[in-house]
Amino acid sequence: MGERETARPAVTPEAPGSAPALPGPALRIAAGYAFTGPALDLGALLWDGECHADAGIRVPLSMLNRHGLVAGATGTGKTKTLQLITEQLSAQGVPVFLADMKGDLSGICAPGEPGPRIEERARDVHQEWTATGFPAEFYALGGIGHGIPLRATVTSFGPLLLAKVLELNPTQEQSLGLIFHYADSKGLELVDLKDLRAVVTFLTSDEGKQELKSIGGLSTATAGVILRSLTAFEAQGAGDFFGEPEFDTAEFLRTAEDGRGVVSVLELPAVQERPRLFSTFLMWLLADLFHDLPEVGDIDRPKLVFFLDEAHLLFDDASEAFLDALTRTVRLIRSKGVGVFFVTQTPKDVPGDVLAQLGNRVQHALRAFTPDDQKALKATVRTFPDSDYDLEELLTGLGTGEAVVTVLSEKGAPTPVAATRLRAPESRMGPVEEAELERRVRASALHARYAQAVDRESAYERLAGRPTGAKGPDEMRAAGEDTRERSSGKAREAAEGGRPEGGRPEGGRSRRSRAEEGKPSVVEQVTGSGVFRSLARSMGTQIGREISRSLFGTARRRRR
Repeated sequence: MGERETARPAVTPEAPGSAPALPGPALRIAAGYAFTGPALDLGALLWDGECHADAGIRVPLSMLNRHGLVAGATGTGKTKTLQLITEQLSAQGVPVFLADMKGDLSGICAPGEPGPRIEERARDVHQEWTATGFPAEFYALGGIGHGIPLRATVTSFGPLLLAKVLELNPTQEQSLGLIFHYADSKGLELVDLKDLRAVVTFLTSDEGKQELKSIGGLSTATAGVILRSLTAFEAQGAGDFFGEPEFDTAEFLRTAEDGRGVVSVLELPAVQERPRLFSTFLMWLLADLFHDLPEVGDIDRPKLVFFLDEAHLLFDDASEAFLDALTRTVRLIRSKGVGVFFVTQTPKDVPGDVLAQLGNRVQHALRAFTPDDQKALKATVRTFPDSDYDLEELLTGLGTGEAVVTVLSEKGAPTPVAATRLRAPESRMGPVEEAELERRVRASALHARYAQAVDRESAYERLAGRPTGAKGPDEMRAAGEDTRERSSGKAREAAEGGRPEGGRPEGGRSRRSRAEEGKPSVVEQVTGSGVFRSLARSMGTQIGREISRSLFGTARRRRR
């Protein structure tokens, strides 16, 4: 489907014996989508209740890093639109990241099943439908659910994102930033939540109260609030998301052997009761990509397209600092070749400064049953360019799989608003069986790299092992010398083929035995792992260099 990206001429009136000629306004709309370069086929133009299959509605591939919005009421087809765009991006060699909220998108890896509705849609839009599966990797936050575990260290997650998931107020958020600053400057690496809890506990203890004064403005009461929030947060099971090996987001930029982009599907059904956490974790993934990717400017196709489902969760009760960082990230990441699509119910869910960055729009039907619905409808209409349609009437009358579209042309100008009947996805429109999903996860080359959690020496161990009576930073730093030496020795041991640092046998099996069963060697696993990179980074911070942080306060790290 995505491979048939040849140039199309502008739509012209039909010759005798072919389809009827388009009315003047519809002809002008269709001409606005007659691009000459590679493009994704979204569907066919709807005008006056008729589908005009020869008037294709498309989006230029080079404009997919200008970001976008997919919106619409529940049940109007947003998920299928994500699937359709994802398939064509993959076919064009562009990797895609999908946050799968309901578990519906795992079918992207399997061929679709033909049926009367598929055949009817294909006829309507002149689609040569072929059942096709696409290369996919499946992930799960912290390994909860089916997927390769995605973990982040607390250090790399940073204070701004963590403050959001802890629901801290602006004053407490600033205080958390000071705690991170203190930990960085003292070489206390924060790998998991118990490390951060240990630092806060120390700072509120009799021994550590003097340290509060040295970093300025952090009251014992505020530190206590943060500590209680951390304890409650960990009691909800959030500890699974923080730790090592930390996931390298460069894995999302891969292509398969046949040249198609790999689709990274983050399975989220198992953590739906923690929406603030997973929405913020998605922002960490994006922030991590932001400060590691080089500037590339305008390119012929994006390096990655990132879909953020349930986008309103990012903005609910967000601090001004968080919104400012998010807006700047969205604005600047375009030049690094990454496109971001927000998926939500109405454009009102997205702040105006962010909405202004979204050049591509696919708006499914909206409902207008209540006064609030009516207000949302009118607000949505105002976000579109002037149109030949009555958009208020159109948006309440669209069927499932139909949408109002406007995108950026190859010159960067908005295209005319087009009511569109969308094409049918060619992969399975529904989840694969649980056993098949688990088989694919375990067969992935990434499973051996990230599946087994490790717990090495970090802030918790250093503080627990400090000499009796040690109070100040100098004594704590001295107490950590032996720990650093042990960590360095363990890293060398791991690189030489011994037991990985902090590693624990799983059911009595060592990592060496797993490597001998056809897996990568121990040296390859260790030197290419998040643990090895995290250890290298922490040894740098432990000699007094503070970790540099990006817009979101996330810590920088070197790619392998």
